[in-house]
Amino acid sequence: MTHPVHSVRPVVLPTPGRGDDLLVRVSAPTTGDALPVIVFSHGFGSSLDGYAPLVDHWAARGFVVLQPTHLDSRRLGLTPDDPRYPEIWRIRVEDLSTVVDRLAVLEAALPGLAGRVDHGRLAVAGHSWGAQTASVLLGARVLDADGHPGEDATDPRVKAGVLLAVPGAGGADLTPFAVENLPFMNPGFAEMATPALVVAGDRDQSALSVRGPDWFTDAYALSPGPKSLLTVHGAEHSLGGISGYDAAETTDESPERVALVQRATTDFLRHALRVGDTAWPGASAEPLGRLESK
Repeated sequence: MTHPVHSVRPVVLPTPGRGDDLLVRVSAPTTGDALPVIVFSHGFGSSLDGYAPLVDHWAARGFVVLQPTHLDSRRLGLTPDDPRYPEIWRIRVEDLSTVVDRLAVLEAALPGLAGRVDHGRLAVAGHSWGAQTASVLLGARVLDADGHPGEDATDPRVKAGVLLAVPGAGGADLTPFAVENLPFMNPGFAEMATPALVVAGDRDQSALSVRGPDWFTDAYALSPGPKSLLTVHGAEHSLGGISGYDAAETTDESPERVALVQRATTDFLRHALRVGDTAWPGASAEPLGRLESK
């Protein structure tokens, strides 16, 4: 069953010390109560207006979707000489925490939504860098040069996650450029215990890793259960076009692949957040993909 959707943007969350206030888009179905929430973290350079194929789909099926614009957005134009630049990865995580902290404010910003949101059924999701950002709230840690895990930002309010094309292990798996310029790309998944669905394309060859597409499955392979992995056949980094309708960065446009990601992520989140009696795993992913769980 689908519902009409309405949105408001930007909702401005004052964030002293960030340099720019946090802007958020709120999307929700026009009907329904006890609505679950998805906080979505965009990939590098995107904004609160991206990922319509996913956001529209989730909201039409009963989810409130909250989309912050991170400091790396092309709209903000930060350059590497900005003093915040080396800390953007941390600020990204703080952005998601701020959205969760101020859920009541965001709920009130969309007319007709107040009182219809279940604050206890909360998930995070993200694509690419956004998936790494979301994974930190699920329990992933950034490892230092000696392999020791850094600060723990696990958020117990977050009950599930969806990690789309999430970068894998760092260290020797990274290219020299990534090692030198992206020290935060050294995740540790051993303590990422929150239930999550990892989605990876089997033709996603990253310019930041010396490994092949299986690099994007590390968050599943290296974390404890319960976890699921959807491998999308023939998909590259955009997984068929999830970042936007006719988005220029999509190199593997496929409405069929996008539909698979839409269906699988919705079913997983409904199951993980106990929305109705949705079975997981539901319908087979074949022939477009392969689904496994642990």
